[in-house]
Amino acid sequence: MNIHWKRVLIGAFLAEVGIFVPFIPALLLLGQEIAMYVAVVAAFAMTFLFGIWVGKGIESRFMLHGVLLGIAAVLIYVAISFAQPEPLLYIIANCLKIVGGAAGCRYAEIRKLKANLTKEVSEVSFPQ
Repeated sequence: MNIHWKRVLIGAFLAEVGIFVPFIPALLLLGQEIAMYVAVVAAFAMTFLFGIWVGKGIESRFMLHGVLLGIAAVLIYVAISFAQPEPLLYIIANCLKIVGGAAGCRYAEIRKLKANLTKEVSEVSFPQ
């Protein structure tokens, strides 16, 4: 029933790094306006993917872990941007980090429940 802070913080850090992977080339090749939209999509996608990763290593409180992942990612971004005022799209991106983290952990929870159910069903012996 504990919160797995190590997984949450590593996932948040890796999600933030992952956001920069498509953002930097988009910024250099397509310009700032397009890169802002890339950042919004990447914010959700990366926290979703790392939410799945966090969810694989836990047994309970999946949504809480996902929300904490998103909040940690937002705090990391605020720290590296020196808490400067941001355009509305970046504020939306930060909100999507929380939604993405929660959705990713929820997805991991559903997959884990289905795997456990399949295992239980396969272990049931049917009379012949």
